[in-house]
Amino acid sequence: MRTNRAGRCGRALEASSSKGAGGAVDAGGLLADGARPTTVKRNMIGLAQSRHPQKMFRVDYESREPLGEAAAGRVLEAVRAALADADVLCIEDYAKGVCSAVLCGAVIGAAREAGVPVFVDPAKLTDYARYRGCTAITPNRTEAEHATGLRTHDGDNETASGVTAHNAALAAALGEAVDCDAVVMTLDRHGALVRAERRVCDAADAGAAGVRRDGRGGCVLAGLAAGRANGLGWQDATRLANVAAGIAVESFGAVAVPIERVHQQVIADSVGEHGKLRSIEQLLVEVRAWRAAGKRIVFTNGCFDVLHAGHVSLLDRAKKLGDVLIVATNTDERVREFKGPNRPVNGLAQRAAVLSGLAAVDAVVVFEEETPREVIERIGPDVLAKGDEYEVAQIPGASFVLERGGTVERLPMVEGYSTTATLRAMGDARAETSATGETRARFVEDR
Repeated sequence: MRTNRAGRCGRALEASSSKGAGGAVDAGGLLADGARPTTVKRNMIGLAQSRHPQKMFRVDYESREPLGEAAAGRVLEAVRAALADADVLCIEDYAKGVCSAVLCGAVIGAAREAGVPVFVDPAKLTDYARYRGCTAITPNRTEAEHATGLRTHDGDNETASGVTAHNAALAAALGEAVDCDAVVMTLDRHGALVRAERRVCDAADAGAAGVRRDGRGGCVLAGLAAGRANGLGWQDATRLANVAAGIAVESFGAVAVPIERVHQQVIADSVGEHGKLRSIEQLLVEVRAWRAAGKRIVFTNGCFDVLHAGHVSLLDRAKKLGDVLIVATNTDERVREFKGPNRPVNGLAQRAAVLSGLAAVDAVVVFEEETPREVIERIGPDVLAKGDEYEVAQIPGASFVLERGGTVERLPMVEGYSTTATLRAMGDARAETSATGETRARFVEDR
C-alpha cells in the first residue's frame, strides 16, 4: 500500500489494522510499498424493487505492475518468519503483480522446506508453473479451462457424480502440471470436484455456494485449508469449504463466517444422508443455532419401540409447545433392562429411523444412561414434555428445567393405545394363524 500523504486509503487500512479488532486480527505481516497504491474496490449498490440491496457493478482502483525486487524480498522474508508458527500457507493470486513466478516459487519452496502445506487459489493464467510444488490448488471452472485448454462439462441434466466423471481428465491434467497432492475445482451449481491421490471423488453438493461465483474463491481456499489443518480428509474438507463459501456469498457485503454457522449448515445438509439422528455434540451445535434464532426448544424421551398412534399424538402435541422438538431414545441395552429380554422388538437403528420420519420431530439423540437427565442438562430445553402417567416429581430433569425458568408439560395419553397392548394383539394374531394353519401372506416370489 502507498503510505505517503496522498495515500488516504493506505493510512485508513493501517489505522484499522493497528486496532486489531480487539486483538483478534494479527496485522503484523502487513507491508507498505511506497511505489504502489492500495487496491480499492468500490461496489455500486442499487435497490431491487426499491428495498433489496443488490450489487450492480464494481469499480477497482489498483496497480497490476509487477512487485519491485526490494518489495518482493521483504515479502519473502516476512513469509519465512511467519512459517515458524504456521500450520498452513494460503496463496490468493488476484493477478495484481504481487504473486510473480519468482516470488511464488520461492515462497512455496520455503514452505516445503519448513514442512508447511501450501494451498493456492490461482489467477486466470495459461501457465500454472509458478504454483508447481504446492499442496493443493483450487481453480474455478473458468480458470481450469484457461490453464489447460480443455473444456469442462457442465452437465445440465447430469448428477454431480456424472459431472465429476466428465471432468476427471481435466483435473488430472491440472494435478500433473502443478505436481500437487490435490486439485479442488469449483463447479458452480455442481459444487466441487476433488482429485487427490490420483483418485477423483464425487462432487461436493453446491448448496447455496452454487448461486454466484464472486467471493467464493477466497472462502473455498480458507475453508479447505482450515479443514485439512484440522485433520479432515480431502472430500470432507472440500464439503466444509463449499458450505462456508455458500454462507458467505448468501450474505450481503463482506462478512466473517462463524464456524458454528458452518457446523450447523453441514449438519442440516446431512439430513438426507443420515436422517435426523445426531450425536450429542452435533445436536449441541444445532441447539446453539436454534437458541440464537430465538427458537423455543422442546424435549421428550422414551423407548418408542413399537410406534403407535398414541406415540404420534404425543409427539405432535409436544411439538406444538415450541418451535423445535428433540426426541431422546434409549439404547437397546437399556430397553432390554427396562422392558424385558424380548425387547426391543425394533433395534435402535429402526427406532431412530421411524422417529426421524415423523414431521413433528426435528432431531433424535440416543442416551446410554439410565435416565436422560444428563442429556437434558446439556441441552437446556425450554420445555420438557412427558405423558401424564408420570407426576412432575417422577420426570428426570424436571427440577433442572424448572430452575432455569422452563416449563414441564404433562401431556394426556391417548386411551386404547400402548406398546404392550399392540404386542399382545400381535401375539394373539400369530397364535390364531398357527392354530388354523392359515396365513394371509405369501412370499413365493422371494424364495
